Amino acid sequence: MNLHNIAGPIVAAVNPWITASIQPSQGYTTNGDGSRAPAYGDAIPMQVQMQPLQYRDLVQIDGLNIGGKRRAMYANGEWDAVVRSQQEGGDLVTLPDGSVWLLVFQFEDWSSTSQWSKFCVTLQNGS
Repeated sequence: MNLHNIAGPIVAAVNPWITASIQPSQGYTTNGDGSRAPAYGDAIPMQVQMQPLQYRDLVQIDGLNIGGKRRAMYANGEWDAVVRSQQEGGDLVTLPDGSVWLLVFQFEDWSSTSQWSKFCVTLQNGS
């Protein structure tokens, strides 16, 4: 049962879905000086919901050294957050206001059964 399909439209009455674009992480490239630059794929349009972090979310990310402006993001599909042990970067999400957010932690992954996920995102630039 996909509870997100049931709850999503009800939540959207007060917090509408917005069309964003996501750029999947494709690792990194190494520059001539040895520094690394993240590499991203082409932007893909998708529907997301941004929400404040809940207390449980804050407890879950406590100690992960994630700073800055953070939000919870719900998105359909299968996307990737930062996986430090595998040296993988997270996907980037650009909102209609031009702000860019990095998927840093995956709270819930239902992509294999219900096609949605909940992430902690951190503002990279913008408002």
